[in-house]
Amino acid sequence: MSTTTGIPPAQGADAVIKDNKKTLSRRNIRIGLSFIAPALIVLSVFVFYPTIKTFFTSLTTDRINRKGIFVGLHNYAELFTNADFWTDFRNTVIYAVAYAPLVVIVALAFALLLNRKDIKGVGFFRTCLFMPYIISLTVASIAWSFILSPSLGLIPYWGKVLFGIQHMDLLGTKSTALATIIFITVWKNFGYFMVIFLAGLQGINPDLYEAASLDGANAWQRFLHITLPGLMPTFNYVVIFGLIGSFQVFDQVFILTSGGPDRATETIVYRIYTEAFGNGKMGYASALSYVLLIMTLIIGVIQLVWNNKHEKEEIG
Repeated sequence: MSTTTGIPPAQGADAVIKDNKKTLSRRNIRIGLSFIAPALIVLSVFVFYPTIKTFFTSLTTDRINRKGIFVGLHNYAELFTNADFWTDFRNTVIYAVAYAPLVVIVALAFALLLNRKDIKGVGFFRTCLFMPYIISLTVASIAWSFILSPSLGLIPYWGKVLFGIQHMDLLGTKSTALATIIFITVWKNFGYFMVIFLAGLQGINPDLYEAASLDGANAWQRFLHITLPGLMPTFNYVVIFGLIGSFQVFDQVFILTSGGPDRATETIVYRIYTEAFGNGKMGYASALSYVLLIMTLIIGVIQLVWNNKHEKEEIG
């Protein structure tokens, strides 16, 4: 039986349902856009536009005080043939390769220690170890510059008193300057990652440890087969952000060594600063910025691929 319009009742009901779904979908889209509009505006002004503008600037000879000309990929070609860039690249990679594993190991070690319930005042110790992270990096770097000062610093003084080391200048010696900056940055940041590891450790079911102990597993076996697998998502997060942060090192280099001695601590980010605001070469500095961006993206993609592969292996 059909209606006066010749459309079966079932088809008419389906049409109404489809129209209602389309109306709801459009309304949900409008509501969703209204919620994310403020964030999109902020991202557009402070992220998307500067990123695009920087890329076009990298294709020119723009200087800080005057407009340049379009030169295409000339800045990139000059960059890769410049020996100073490869020095900065080497310093950045050495810093990242040393800092990221070290901060992870130190943070995990203290997290394991302070996750124990038999330690009195554990909250106090957690707070003390986390405090360096909340201190401004600029303030921390200035403090360390006094502590390491060859004439006034405590460390050179005790090095002389205890070990007879004369004229200890850790930041002024080429062989020790970068290692000293790595040490200071690990001291500054490991408390943050320690708290993240603590959260991950407290999310592991304690019954697993109890069952493993009953089966005769020792502390190392429990760590290897329960703690590490349980911390894998946390571990991946810490490694990714540790590596990304290590490629952006600037403040401590700027304050403690200014890239010296003899470019031993000059990193890519510090070189971007000196080229842009020291030499005024905005086009060249923008090219350096994009090279750094590509390096960071490569590290992030490699880490994500490795994480996905590991997750599939666990599921399989």
